Amino acid sequence: MMPLAAWLAGYIRDVPDHPYPGVLFKDYASLLADPRAFTALVDALADVCRRREATMVVGLEARGFLLGAPVAVRSGLGLAVIRKGGKLPGKTFRRVYELEYGKDEFELQCDALGPKDRVVVVDDVLATGGTALAAASLVAEAGADVVGVAFMLELVALSGRRRLARDLDGVPVDAVINA
Repeated sequence: MMPLAAWLAGYIRDVPDHPYPGVLFKDYASLLADPRAFTALVDALADVCRRREATMVVGLEARGFLLGAPVAVRSGLGLAVIRKGGKLPGKTFRRVYELEYGKDEFELQCDALGPKDRVVVVDDVLATGGTALAAASLVAEAGADVVGVAFMLELVALSGRRRLARDLDGVPVDAVINA
């Protein structure tokens, strides 16, 4: 039987120069379209949440929502969402962060998490780590503990794991697939 990571990696295709020249986009639409593959991915990420004894999942806009919501359901946990700037009502914490090809802004509602929450941040791809660091910073500002960050896919050559290990003080980093 093929290992899970290798099987799931077979569903991901490379799209050169998307969304910008020089970027190699990892298209995983066919993975989401296959119920067996999608379920296996969600189960693997939910297992991370159980191992980390999480009480909440945080999903990141936009593609992290595709994974964060089913992972929260499968884990029996609540879901808090981190959205792009200006999209959440009420009082929010804000963080500007660096992308591989620019800057963006995240927000988290101030009452979305509390000091008793143990959070696993779930996103689709770990590239340079800037998105995950911004999310972890917002979770900490809300008073919760980040007990893990989990990804469908890690782009190993971009060294995001090394950056997260350095800047998140040993918070475990999990990726189902490495490329």
